Amino acid sequence: MIFSRQHYLIFSLIIIVIVLFFFFNRFEMRQVRTREIVILAMLSAIAAISRVPFAGLPSVQPTSFVIITAGLVFGAESGFLVGAVAAIVSNLFLGQGPWTPWQMFSWGIMGFSAGVLRDLGWMGKVWIQSIFGFLWGFLFGWLMNLWIVINNLQNFSLEFIMGIYISSFSHDLAHAISNTLLIAILSTRWVKVLFRFKRKYGLLEKGTGNSS
Repeated sequence: MIFSRQHYLIFSLIIIVIVLFFFFNRFEMRQVRTREIVILAMLSAIAAISRVPFAGLPSVQPTSFVIITAGLVFGAESGFLVGAVAAIVSNLFLGQGPWTPWQMFSWGIMGFSAGVLRDLGWMGKVWIQSIFGFLWGFLFGWLMNLWIVINNLQNFSLEFIMGIYISSFSHDLAHAISNTLLIAILSTRWVKVLFRFKRKYGLLEKGTGNSS
């Protein structure tokens, strides 16, 4: 083989890091005020720390809920930033590894997609947000499975890939259900509070040079 297992893993990590750099650079180029950085840092910290107490319950944690809410309120780039930072910060407590860039990317894209879809009228409905959260419970797991597949390309086969995705089903389902319940119970209140802060202080508004 031209590439070894380590080469494939390193190559995949390089691609992920390049994508992360692109999103972080886009955010850096914006005229972001200190108060806007503070609110995003607070949301990232909440998303990260909320993951730690649930470490014993695989895939059950409020992190995804916080990231989705951040995207819905503050926009796509802000949602990506909160998701990516939450992953690396929470792993300071739970352990860093080659999976960390993949978690940063997966949670970042989760927040980004919530921000992209926020202007669609139906995304304002809690039951639509719940479906969105449920789907992302599985999408997150499927994206994370890719790094396992790439790390084991010497075993590449349809049976191997199916085994990876089937074995993660229970974890993905737990993630999807926890997302759905948290959104159904807390989303209305969280979105209302964050929108109040956004309007009061003019945070990350569109058309001001600070939009997402």
